[in-house]
Order: sequence, then C-alpha cells, then structure tokens
Amino acid sequence: MQATFKFALAAALISAMCVPAAFAAPSTDVFGQSTAQQVGPIEQAARAAWRENMAQIATPSEGCFHASYPSIIWHQVGCSTLHPAFHPMPRYYLFAEPQTAGNGNDYTINTGSHHITSAVGTFPTVTGVTSEKSVGVPAYGDGGILGANEYSVQLNTQFTSTSAACKGHSGCTVWQQWVYATDYEENGEGAIFMQDWLIGYGSSRCPSGFGSDGEGDCYKNSNAALPPDISPTALASLKLTGTAATGGNDTAVVTYDGEAYSTSQKDSTLDIASVWNTGEFNVVGNAGGSEAEFNSGSSITVNLAVSDGSTAAPTCVADSGTTGESNNLNLGSCTASGGTNPSIKFTESN
Repeated sequence: MQATFKFALAAALISAMCVPAAFAAPSTDVFGQSTAQQVGPIEQAARAAWRENMAQIATPSEGCFHASYPSIIWHQVGCSTLHPAFHPMPRYYLFAEPQTAGNGNDYTINTGSHHITSAVGTFPTVTGVTSEKSVGVPAYGDGGILGANEYSVQLNTQFTSTSAACKGHSGCTVWQQWVYATDYEENGEGAIFMQDWLIGYGSSRCPSGFGSDGEGDCYKNSNAALPPDISPTALASLKLTGTAATGGNDTAVVTYDGEAYSTSQKDSTLDIASVWNTGEFNVVGNAGGSEAEFNSGSSITVNLAVSDGSTAAPTCVADSGTTGESNNLNLGSCTASGGTNPSIKFTESN
C-alpha cells in the first residue's frame, strides 16, 4: 500500500513540474464537467491511483468525511439526515425486456460460502454517453427523481438472507444498498449513503429509526455525505465502494476525479456482514423504480471486485439483480475472474 501511495504522490509532483499550464488541474461545475482543458496522462494516472487509495483507506471514526487530491487524509464534515420524497426500491416486478439492465434483469457476483467484506464498483470504459435522463416507470407509479442528469449508482446485497436484525420475525430478510444519487434532496447536491431494508418484517411496528413502506417492509437511510452532482458523462472516473465489518462500521465511499466522500453506520443496523455473499452494481434510475435512459450509442463496461478472503473465481449470476431501478441498456456477456480481488465484468449498450 505504501508503494502505491508513493507512486500517486510522485506522479502528482512530476505532473506539477512537467505538464504545461494549459493542462493544469481543471475546475468543475456542479455536474462534474471540466471547465478547463483536460489534464495530461501523467496527472490522470496519479488521480486514478489516488482514487484507488482512498477507496481502501478507512475513515478514523463513524461519521461523514471528505478528502481532496492529492491528500490521503480524511477530514470530517457534517452529515445530512435525508428526507427524500422518493427512495430506491427493491425489485418486485419483472416487467422489462429480458436483456434490459436492472429491475431483476442484471448480473450479480456470488461468492458462495465466503462472506464479502468489501466491494468496489467501477465503470472502466464508457463510450458514446452524451446525455442521460431518469424517467418514470408505470409499474412503480412513475415515481422517482426524474429529469436530465438524474441517476443513481447502486451497490446492493442479496435480499434472501436473514440476520439478527430481523429479531426472529418469520419471513424477514435483510437488504443493504450503498448508493450515490444526484439531486437526492436539493438541486446540485448529490448524496452518498446506505439504505437499509428489513423485507417481510410483517405487520408489527418497524424497529426504532425505520419507516414502513406500507407493504410489510421497513427501511431507513444512514446519514449522508453530500458531494456535488456528478455528470453521467463522467461515469468513467466514478468509483463506489461498500464495506461491512462484523462488530464495526459499514462504510460507503464515492470517489471521482480528485474528490472522495464517505459515510458510515454500525454494522449492527442490519448485521449484513454476517450474510453478505452476493453483490449487484450498476447505474440506474434515481429512486422510485425509475429508469436511467441513456442516449442511443451508449456503451458502459461494469466491473465489480470484492474482498471475501478467497482467491477463487466467483460466479456471475444472470437475472438476479435486487434493485427496482433500471436503465435502457442491453446486457452483454459476463465474465468472472479469481485473484486477490475476485470480480465480474460485463458490458451494457444500446
């Protein structure tokens, strides 16, 4: 790890000394779009290494944190309590075309008997994306945060396992989401947070801090850190990391360009670390069962890598997604790889 830090810092220094002023680090608008010329290749490599580091560096305590390139020190910032009009939905209806991503028609990584402790989702190759909008879906009441540049990036567990958080309720299962979403409460302001579900909790009153969806399920949001909106055209620089630690904290980290934001909650909220062996990662509509609609000619490569104490290749499972949100991209084939961080990779396009 120290060698990687040295590379990132050295590359940053070389970039600062050798790259002409025309390629200085750009400022960005609220959609994460460059307002100056693009940085040079050395600087790009340094920032990519920095984002990789920040996804792995633990925050010093529970709460919300922010870091800016090239610093690798987390600085505590205020957390926000979310009260959105809409929230991400579990998958209940399989109404989409069989190859359209989301709402169940998605690939997941499955690690079998090995529990996942961290997962990192990225979009290593993004081509042809010039516009995106979140649109309502009739099966979900046309709900969601809708309009141009509205989307969410989600990392989701399976929702077929029970844990101590269910308090013995028959049929109850737990489901955890690590989410980055644009304009989640205010225009121009995104949110990085976790959403916690007790699915099938029943007619009993939901536990303290949880609300009811009126269908026998209970849900709540963690505190949120508030990065700015990130343009859907900048997905290639976005990395979403989720961690779970038995007896410790679960964290959600989003990094992009030269910024990193993190939030955390106690794992005992759902005890997800005791059961997590499946992960779904994708870019989809912004809450309420909505769909992220990309312009024709868009192609996005999706990669999800995990730490599960094993180097064995995981299983890539089709038609096993858990989120109700979706996109309008058609799924290609999926490959699974073993190693230090077992992973799956697939491409979706239209």
